[in-house]
Amino acid sequence: MDKAGGKLWTGPEDAERLVPRQVPRPRLRRVRQWTEEGNAYKAELYDHVAGTTVSPTPALVTAAPPLTTAWWRDLRAVLACLPGVRTDRTAVRQAYLDRAMPKYLAFLGGPVPTAPPAWSTAHGDLHWANLAGPELGILDWEGWGAAPAGYDAALLHAYSTGAPETAERVRRELSALLDNEGGRFAELVVITELLQSAERGDNLELVPALRERAGEVWRRMAADGVTGH
Repeated sequence: MDKAGGKLWTGPEDAERLVPRQVPRPRLRRVRQWTEEGNAYKAELYDHVAGTTVSPTPALVTAAPPLTTAWWRDLRAVLACLPGVRTDRTAVRQAYLDRAMPKYLAFLGGPVPTAPPAWSTAHGDLHWANLAGPELGILDWEGWGAAPAGYDAALLHAYSTGAPETAERVRRELSALLDNEGGRFAELVVITELLQSAERGDNLELVPALRERAGEVWRRMAADGVTGH
């Protein structure tokens, strides 16, 4: 019963109500909630998703299946649309950044910023198992909300670092979101999160590439005069 409420409980319904319909996703048709023997239950009925997920797992360790120019164009359109969605939901909290970034990025050997240049609305879990193809569809809207600007693009890139060709494709296709101060900060945020989750045994194969990428991003930020505090 104590879990029946909050961000994850209401996320899909909030998305159905607030996220524009041009964002491709399975529509939420019905919701049923009930309690039984002290437990709360919730059932959601969605449209059937066309196609299949790009990957059965969030991270890619081999090259992604061929994705069309139209697929990437539609993804860019989604990532341009979502920041305009007004919500009081939160996907990433400043208190977490202040606590976790200095800890998990200490190997960089110098200070890193913990305050995002900007915040915007994000899907919050944009990885390869939540993306469908060959026609773009985006699944799992439980955790959407405010995050550092560029967060979704940075997360997709981080989950691609085990497949260098795909990571390069992500950087090229989403360069407008990644190749700036906000995008570089967002990369450090998601690398922090994935390095923390690796302590629980998640995506261990990505750790060397994530650490290497963090160093590249941090050096670029330092060259641009962006310092930690």
